[in-house]
Amino acid sequence: MKPGLILGALWLAAIAAAPPARADDAPKACDVPDNLLSTESVLPRVADAVKAGRTLDILVIGSRSSTITSAEASAYPARLQANLKDRLPQVTVNLATEIQPRTSSEEAVPGFVKLMEGKKPTLVIWQTGTVDAMRSVDPDDFRNAVDAGVVALQEAGADVILINPQYSPRTETMISVTPYLDNMRAVAQGHDIPLFDRFAIMHQWNDEGDFDLFSAAHGIDLAKRVHDCLGRALSKFVIDAAHLGPAQQN
Repeated sequence: MKPGLILGALWLAAIAAAPPARADDAPKACDVPDNLLSTESVLPRVADAVKAGRTLDILVIGSRSSTITSAEASAYPARLQANLKDRLPQVTVNLATEIQPRTSSEEAVPGFVKLMEGKKPTLVIWQTGTVDAMRSVDPDDFRNAVDAGVVALQEAGADVILINPQYSPRTETMISVTPYLDNMRAVAQGHDIPLFDRFAIMHQWNDEGDFDLFSAAHGIDLAKRVHDCLGRALSKFVIDAAHLGPAQQN
């Protein structure tokens, strides 16, 4: 097996590994510090759609870490949609996913125009950086690709949220993620768009003992619980960035 595939398998195994589920697992494991969910950037198109009672169409562009094999209803995009439906009962929330496994940011961007013409989303959530980090893509090339992708998505008429790679204590000594995290933050700041810091959130959960992301016990229970918490956090992030108040929520 090629080194990149080995690292990728380890990275994915880190989130798919878990001890057996415990009956006393509580939603408090989903707690995220306010500083990790705050953003000064806004989602004006999302706000307009919700306040006007229009359908909120969301497109998630991601890699394999956006999915759970054989359990897609438990993956974070589906959990995001379910939580938004609960919190925005007067709005129809449609969500589509475009999973692009083993695709770098530079490879993904050329297809964005056609993708946007077909989907016409109000909001695009672009999760990227994982494949680039695994391949050790030049950080400057990565930044240029992400910048070009954001421009293409915005010019097609969508709000954009960036999501950075997931955190794995099992691969942090093998994959240098920091340059990609820093460049994604720089692009988000340059375009004044929200960055959902999945890496820092999962790091926090691991450090606090909410989830054992180092466990070598295989299974999808942990993946389901982590994805559920990510979906909850991301729904709050979207609502807050769109400045949606009590009048639009339950």
